Amino acid sequence: MSYVEVPGENVPIRMWTDPASVEDVAMQQLRNVATLPWIKGLAVMPDVHFGKGATVGSVIAMQGAVCPAAVGVDIGCGMSAVKTSLTANHLPGDLSRLRSRIEQAIPVGRGMHDDLVEPDGVGARWDDFWKRFDGIAESVKFRQQRAVRQMGTLGGGNHFVEFCLDSTGSVWLMLHSGSRNIGNELADFHIGVAQALPHNQDLIDRDLAVFVSDTPEMAAYRNDLFWAQEYASYNRAVMMDLFKDVVRKEFKKAKVTFDPVISCHHNYVSEERYDGMDLLVTRKGAIRAGSGDYGIIPGSMGTGSYIVKGLGNEASFNSASHGAGRKMSRNAARKKFSVRDLEDQTRGVECRKDSGVVDEIPGAYKPIEKVIDQQRDLVKVVAKLKQVVCVKG
Repeated sequence: MSYVEVPGENVPIRMWTDPASVEDVAMQQLRNVATLPWIKGLAVMPDVHFGKGATVGSVIAMQGAVCPAAVGVDIGCGMSAVKTSLTANHLPGDLSRLRSRIEQAIPVGRGMHDDLVEPDGVGARWDDFWKRFDGIAESVKFRQQRAVRQMGTLGGGNHFVEFCLDSTGSVWLMLHSGSRNIGNELADFHIGVAQALPHNQDLIDRDLAVFVSDTPEMAAYRNDLFWAQEYASYNRAVMMDLFKDVVRKEFKKAKVTFDPVISCHHNYVSEERYDGMDLLVTRKGAIRAGSGDYGIIPGSMGTGSYIVKGLGNEASFNSASHGAGRKMSRNAARKKFSVRDLEDQTRGVECRKDSGVVDEIPGAYKPIEKVIDQQRDLVKVVAKLKQVVCVKG
């Protein structure tokens, strides 16, 4: 589908979904964003749903301003995927050992590494990255050791590591995580700073507080934001290296090789130019889909995911959805579904099937096929993946 345009106070709201299907509270958030004085455009992805301040599934383009809540509290959260030389024919009938080995190699939930784990091939950039920790917000300085040990860890919630098959039988490795606790704390700190600034006192929603250009607060936020985005990228790189090591050891005879890794943020800020204007584009639950850009759009823990290539649609600010998107809250999912439902909806997938992950049940998410169909003018499907192993936090 192409987009539907809904009137907004300062900009139209371009929606790659039926406005009638969007929950009222999320629709109100979109209207609130459209009132911001600095806004130059607002694109809404098919997986849109309620979030803090701004909806998940929003692409917000502003001139001379950025809203930290429109980035998301997990700064730099995103996806990585890689195709391997393995095929379905290499897989054993029982994949429980593979799942156990992945869980041993990559700490999940609140788990951490004992020491710093370095991604392959970063060299001097790695040392420079950690030196820059001294320049981030004082309020999180005491978290450095935790940030070091959480590098290369999954976390919980909707983060996952998956071992997948595409429609040709090729094996892919895929994972989803972000900047861990350090990114979350930086986001919360800067949202609080923004809310106290004089120019944000009359906003329709205090969670839409912004930083404006050429101020010390904006400079401090950009410094911490871009550092956290790098943390998230390195975090995924470390996990992918650990994942590859598990696969090499488990399938030693196959002498596994790997294609280049595809990686994309979906909670981040980018400096981009549209209609002759230099804009700060925040994607919260959205990926960049410029012409030829590879992206990853996952479903849920029991459904398919897609590798896509961007079509460069400037109406969406070169963006696409970041996943299926929730259709109900975690609390609602826990009330509606049981462990038996989870077992039924994840049949054929080696994964946790207990009460601790019921809120991640496929039935709590929108149908991924419909989400993909609604953005055919934003991306082209390259491969469809189906997980056979899913590791959750």
